[in-house]
Amino acid sequence: MRMRSFLFALFGLLLKRKNVLALASCLFLHCHFSQAQKQVIFTEKAPKPIGPYSQAISNGNTLYISGQIALRTDGSLDTSSIENETTLVMTNLKAILEAAKLEMKHVLKCTIYVTDLKNFKRINDVYATFFTSDPPARETVEVRALPKGVHIEISAIAKGKQ
Repeated sequence: MRMRSFLFALFGLLLKRKNVLALASCLFLHCHFSQAQKQVIFTEKAPKPIGPYSQAISNGNTLYISGQIALRTDGSLDTSSIENETTLVMTNLKAILEAAKLEMKHVLKCTIYVTDLKNFKRINDVYATFFTSDPPARETVEVRALPKGVHIEISAIAKGKQ
């Protein structure tokens, strides 16, 4: 907070003296120091990461959720059907959003990775139950394989209020 006060005082002084280069430098420093810091988001209501990554990272009012697979909180998988996998993945995403005090309506974009695009309609049917209005932007990409042999992985970007 002291840095911000200092920068505002310096900004005012430079504005009076019409020193454009110093003014621009001061503005840059203000923007740099006023940026929110990265915060790790973790909840026991979603599976623990299976590698060196976080469930999600918040920076300011933007939340970046790592790809979620059909992993339960106890570490077991449910790959019995693509519908069950998709439901568990979306439930994990929702739990992480809630840990960041956000809701599904705050999701701006999802990326879906699947091992078989023939499941596209079945995935969409489940996905649509989580986004009942104004669904986020999205792409769906077919890949050769996913971690632990699952058939779907979804990551998301969400934005809350300032």
